[in-house]
Amino acid sequence: MKCVACVVMIVACATRSTTAQETPFAEEVTQWRATREEKLKAANGWLSLVGRYPLREGSTSFGTGKENDVVFPAALTGTGPDRLGTLIVDAQAKTVTLRLAEGVTMRSVSDGQPFTGERRLGTATDKRDWVQLERLALHVIHRDGKFILRLADNESPNRTQFPGCQWYPPDESYRVEARFVPYPAGKTLSIVNIIDEVSQQPCAGYAEFELHGATHRLDAIREGDGLFFVFRDATAGDTTYGSARFIDIDKQPAANATFILDFNKAYNPPCAFSEYTTCPLPPRQNILKIRIEAGEKFQKAQ
Repeated sequence: MKCVACVVMIVACATRSTTAQETPFAEEVTQWRATREEKLKAANGWLSLVGRYPLREGSTSFGTGKENDVVFPAALTGTGPDRLGTLIVDAQAKTVTLRLAEGVTMRSVSDGQPFTGERRLGTATDKRDWVQLERLALHVIHRDGKFILRLADNESPNRTQFPGCQWYPPDESYRVEARFVPYPAGKTLSIVNIIDEVSQQPCAGYAEFELHGATHRLDAIREGDGLFFVFRDATAGDTTYGSARFIDIDKQPAANATFILDFNKAYNPPCAFSEYTTCPLPPRQNILKIRIEAGEKFQKAQ
């Protein structure tokens, strides 16, 4: 009896030890989520945005002073003079020039070099050309023929007091094997964003997978060498963000090859964290009628 009791005790302890430690799958998901949150909270990230200003053709002055064309939030008062400078848009040449006010020095975030006077700003949406002055940073994007100034405050409470993301517990049943079916070259997908702007995105193909006893498919946007999925499911507006969630695949699979589509890595779009972004909405065919209780959750602030 004594030996039997010892065996029972050893098995019980081993079970508790295994339960207390995460499986390799859960560890991998937890690490991915930690990296995602770290990027989200980074300087000049989505949590730091405090302004989004469409720019007109010609000159637009900016700063915290009320006389500027673009007036920055009062929280930034004292970060440089009331007028920091002027942005000069040449729509025909598709260029934006930053002309700093006399005595103002900013720093290029990409190379860390300070500058004064005039500087041409890069406007590519996939390579932000941030320039910074103390807690304040700005960059300009060119999208659908429009130039837009984005402003960041790295001491914004939205960033400094961010409590962290909310997640469903890792669930391996939502790590599914999918088949990639390519579309003919040149196919595009009409994507509408939250302010009703429409853009045509390159549509590489679709992912077909089994979940909850049924076959589903999601159209994929080609993004670099990988795939980008914008989808919504029946948890939207309940436990997850109402507009959409995203999934990235680093490398586009070969035609009809299988790959892992892990809904544990589904994450919220920037507009879940900031009103100064314009996030894409899922096309109709990417709205799933099933509940996908995996990935990032959302609870609207009270």
